[in-house]
Amino acid sequence: MTDGVSDTRVEKAYKLFLKYADVSSPKEAADDLEAAGMDPQVVEAVRQKHEAETIRIRNLDQPPSVWRNGRVTWYTGPKDNDKNWPAIEKSMRQKDFGDANIASVDEASTKIVSLLDHPKQNEFRTRGLVVGFVQSGKTTNFTAVMAKAADRGYKLFIVLSGIHNTLRRQTQLRLGGDLVVPNQAQWYEITTPQKDFTPPGGNAKAYFAAKDQTMLLVVKKNAPVLRKLRDWLDSADEYLTKIPTLIIDDEADQSTVATAKINPLLYEVMSKFPKVGYIGYTATPFANLLINPGDDEDFYPRDFVVNLPQPTGYHGTEVLFGRDLLPGDDPEDLEGGFDMIRTVPDDEVDELKPRTKKEAADFYPGMSHSLRRAVEWFWLATAARRVRGGGNPHSTMLIHTTTDTTVHGRFKDPLLDLRARMLRGLDARDPDLLDRLRDTWARETALVPAVDLDESPVSFAALREKLPEVVQATKVVIDNYRSTDRLDYESGPVTAIAVGGNTLSRGLTLEGLVSSLFVRAVSAYDTLLQMGRWFGYRNHYPDLPRIWMTDELKDWFSHLATVEAEMRQDIDRYMNPGVDPLNFAVRLRTHPKMSITAKAKMTSAVRATAAYGGLLVESRFFDVSDEGKPWLAGNAEAARELIARAGEDGIRAQSRDETVLFTDVPHDDVLQFLSAYSFHERSTDADPGRIAEYIRKRVRAGALGRWSIGVIGNSQPGADTKTCRLGDGVEVRMVRRSRMPHEGDGKFDGVADIKTLSSRRDEALDLDVPSASGMSRKELLELRKAKRPTEGLLLLYPIEPRSEPRAKRRVPLDAPTDDVVMGVALVFPEPKDKDSDVEYMSADLSQVVVEEEDLSILDQDDE
Repeated sequence: MTDGVSDTRVEKAYKLFLKYADVSSPKEAADDLEAAGMDPQVVEAVRQKHEAETIRIRNLDQPPSVWRNGRVTWYTGPKDNDKNWPAIEKSMRQKDFGDANIASVDEASTKIVSLLDHPKQNEFRTRGLVVGFVQSGKTTNFTAVMAKAADRGYKLFIVLSGIHNTLRRQTQLRLGGDLVVPNQAQWYEITTPQKDFTPPGGNAKAYFAAKDQTMLLVVKKNAPVLRKLRDWLDSADEYLTKIPTLIIDDEADQSTVATAKINPLLYEVMSKFPKVGYIGYTATPFANLLINPGDDEDFYPRDFVVNLPQPTGYHGTEVLFGRDLLPGDDPEDLEGGFDMIRTVPDDEVDELKPRTKKEAADFYPGMSHSLRRAVEWFWLATAARRVRGGGNPHSTMLIHTTTDTTVHGRFKDPLLDLRARMLRGLDARDPDLLDRLRDTWARETALVPAVDLDESPVSFAALREKLPEVVQATKVVIDNYRSTDRLDYESGPVTAIAVGGNTLSRGLTLEGLVSSLFVRAVSAYDTLLQMGRWFGYRNHYPDLPRIWMTDELKDWFSHLATVEAEMRQDIDRYMNPGVDPLNFAVRLRTHPKMSITAKAKMTSAVRATAAYGGLLVESRFFDVSDEGKPWLAGNAEAARELIARAGEDGIRAQSRDETVLFTDVPHDDVLQFLSAYSFHERSTDADPGRIAEYIRKRVRAGALGRWSIGVIGNSQPGADTKTCRLGDGVEVRMVRRSRMPHEGDGKFDGVADIKTLSSRRDEALDLDVPSASGMSRKELLELRKAKRPTEGLLLLYPIEPRSEPRAKRRVPLDAPTDDVVMGVALVFPEPKDKDSDVEYMSADLSQVVVEEEDLSILDQDDE
């Protein structure tokens, strides 16, 4: 019973209410029930039930979202008589999405539709943003959103599909197959795979009046096309009041933001509709969240922001490149990326791309060692996939070195020549060739074992039988906006080496991508991240993808993995009641990692940085080359001098086994240590000068005058564990910190990356708690604030020079010293006052010299 009304009566009335709500707003549906003579108590119970359900959906933990205060939600999910969503769900099952991912798409799309306006409202203009991952299924999500919106009465869908014909065609085919084909009587496609928007005959009013169907347009963000659409809509007049419209902006950070031609045209198109929702989809929302929220003619997501979860089985930046530790992370849970990145030596780059635009006219690429290895791996991996069977029937290799279309075409002959030589060698059973291929397969499968990713190993003998047919089937496709060649995945299984630039760098899915050679650098982090076509799903071959790039690019992508993870962590942090997109935007716009995009997109950005308060800063990189011996020795001596001073100036306290703790150590001792200890230059967060200046300013503010100094030893030693003497009676067993491999078949440069040094248990060494292993980062900060609110903690880690690994995907440290490798971590308490009044840090990008993103395609009238 509900307030004196039986549940049965309420359920029956609710079904009728939902039927009415399909043709009117929820408020009007309730009023209609009451006008029809229904018991007011029952109507009120129905209202409460509907409100409770909409609130439940809006407040779902996944996906995290933030919405404008006072926004009324209405959608409560699919109904039994819906037609479009069931077709999408069926398609996902046929494509083997898996139950977990299907449920995630269902939940996320329901929440997004609930944040749109009801299509029967008289007038609305909604602007939202959905943040996904590169190549992670954003198209699937917005297809599901379109399906559910169409089931509730939205009548016109305009999908803005980037700036290239290839992506527009791919999107049209995808939406046509998933939405139109299963319900052909309902849908009408105004655009086609072959043709972008061209005004149909007659004016728009007559056209819309004659079509009682749900209409679909897939258009490029191209100025001539958008002008034609805008002008055609002019002739529809007041008829557009009858057409609830949803605009989906795929790759919303590209062209939509701060583009003089495209941005105003998009606004003019949107302004034609009295009832319109706009949703931008992007994996790199840096620019979108830097738009001035006060500019009504821009596309800032003032109504809602949704952060899609990472799907099961998705391979993103973190999986491939690893990332740094973030606040709240447990170092024991953070593994490095898979060993799938191979080095293109700097001296080979000049063989693969011209140094300047002027050189491009006379540049002919060579078959460099890295390019040959990347192509041979493509053939080996494709053959192994055929042995395994299942999964994506296509197999693709990407070669992306430059945007110059003339250079793209000049790759074709060397690649075809290599293909011919490979076929001759296989046919002749050339022993040198077969030995090289066998060695490559053995080495690569040892670096990324198939069993580690739940796949079946494939022997060289088995794939050898498939190699001739794979090489024979391989096509070389030059895909750019000038070429007539195109990747065509609709006409049967494809085995192709794709050479291109911009057309292959955003949005377009390279099916079955298994090998990539990428040596193009760009100036904007969002653009670089979008160029990673190797991100996505790799069902039945997660162990086989390989990427050839320079060490510099590898480091950039590793940094981008950290930027991406931190950005999503920050977005989720602000997604809570009381925060709406307008004040949420201010906070995000001042985040230092979010301001890394094209200058034209940052006119409203506020330069801001992060202070050390509440942070953990630690040494992660170590020079283990022969030249690093003096560096290692100097750091060990700096640690011994600190212990000597701490013994004189501080208080030796009780601590757990294999640790030593000094408390009440004056900050001058810490400053003296920082002047003597050298963090490796790759430890960008650990700048001794900045840290020292920060400490001095905090001391003047009444904090960080006293420190705890801890020495962390090995509490679970093996029989061969060595001890380290630091003086003043301090002797502990050395800890082990092996390094990440990451070199693949490239040359190790002597810099060891151990990824993480400290644990949460260590961070609580001076807090007198039985165990901190199970504590969250937030709980540790609160505990430090309660027990040592103004004191810092400096931890010394004597690392055993050999440090044999115990975890997978690790190799020995092998440092060139018989003494000790000294690691350091500093733990800073959160200040009571505003840390921003004290010190800021910001990433210095002034030394990054790379090419600008080439948007010349925007000037092409390639309709």
